[in-house]
Parts: sequence; structure tokens; C-alpha cells
Amino acid sequence: MLRTLMRTVADIMTRDLVSVDSGATLTAAAQRMSGRRVGAALVFDGERLEGILTERDVLRAVAEGRLEGATAADWMTRHPETVEPTDSPSTAAMLMIHGGFRHLPVVESGRVVGIVSIRDLMKVVLDDESPRGA
Repeated sequence: MLRTLMRTVADIMTRDLVSVDSGATLTAAAQRMSGRRVGAALVFDGERLEGILTERDVLRAVAEGRLEGATAADWMTRHPETVEPTDSPSTAAMLMIHGGFRHLPVVESGRVVGIVSIRDLMKVVLDDESPRGA
């Protein structure tokens, strides 16, 4: 438990971001996510974070039969919640649980520096729960 309290989001976030332009087709965005084996892509307009596109968003578009001509901007979550690298994993977890999402962009001084997922947070929990010396 003590180790979790000392960690920050910066310790567990992914820095190798999957990103797409807001005008990218939904199909191209989904292919990029699939190719990198991730559940979310950050959507940018130039250098500015516009939103986050998740596998759930892609699934909704498929279910509604609206892939033709669809862009990442059409299906993304605009202005997503974010955390800072200095925030605790607990803060990130609370935002995810209360917001009902599984990915959070990590922003420092207005610039995206990473992304943290529910999987990243579970690794922290599992590391802290594993027997010492194992």
C-alpha cells in the first residue's frame, strides 16, 4: 500500500502515444489502434488535444452502421478529462471510475506527455498485492 501512495501517474503512464489527426477516417484510426494493440488514440488538431477515440467509440459507429465517411472527430470524446504526471494513481482511478472510462491523457503545462489506462492502474495494484520476494 505504501508503494502505491509514493507513485505518481508519471511512473506508470505510457509515453509512446498513439495519435491521429481529427480529420482521419474512423477506419484509419481503428487500424492504427489495432496495429499498436491499444484501446485508445489521442485525437489532435495540430498540436492541440481535441479528444480521445476509444474502441468503444469505434464499436458504437459500427453498431450504428455509420462508418462511411466517418472521421475520428465524429466519434471521439471531446475535451476529455486529463491528469497531470504528478497526480497519484488513486486520483486517476477515481476519475476513471466516476467518469466511466478506461483511458486518461496525461497533460503537463498544456502539453500531452502520456496516457494512463485502467490496465496501468491494475498493474500497480497487482504489484502491491504480490507476495514480497516472489
